[in-house]
Amino acid sequence: MYRLFLGKISTLSLTALPPELAKLAPEGKRRNAWLAGRALLCHAVSPLPTIHYGDQGKPGFDEDHALWFNLSHSGDNIALLLSDEGPVGCDIEAIRPRPHWQQLANATFTINEHAELEKEAEAHRLERFWCIWTRKEAMVKQRGGSAWQIVSFDSTTPLNLHLSDLQHEGLSLAACTPTPFHVTEQVIERVG
Repeated sequence: MYRLFLGKISTLSLTALPPELAKLAPEGKRRNAWLAGRALLCHAVSPLPTIHYGDQGKPGFDEDHALWFNLSHSGDNIALLLSDEGPVGCDIEAIRPRPHWQQLANATFTINEHAELEKEAEAHRLERFWCIWTRKEAMVKQRGGSAWQIVSFDSTTPLNLHLSDLQHEGLSLAACTPTPFHVTEQVIERVG
């Protein structure tokens, strides 16, 4: 079972959380995204198990709970992918102009990903860039890696993993899962 939730940080960060969870919220610019992510988790899983952090900082539940999740945010948008089938990764990005995106692609994309990008009409290459980027990020996050490892992942050959992506309403969304899952508008549960 996979469940994909999408919400707005500005709304979800105002959700009342259990006091013991709310007191763990960091201060500073990450606070609202953290609160929104925990609000999504509380919406999806009740009662919410204790969250632990892996070596690279990936949050997860303890071994007694056969559930895995991953959170991602971009701008005011936040996504939660929940699974009972194994570790998952998701990434969401607002499709937006990015200075020097072609240089970033040159530094991080594989030959196969460059070929995919080059097949796209010039007018749509920025959108394809975000599609490839979110797939790569989802792969890194599924494994609990760090962002600098993105160059070692090829989203065209996920090797024993399944990738799915969707571009909708100005967002690029990707999921990396251990078994087949297809991101479509119909599977997204909107919260808040």
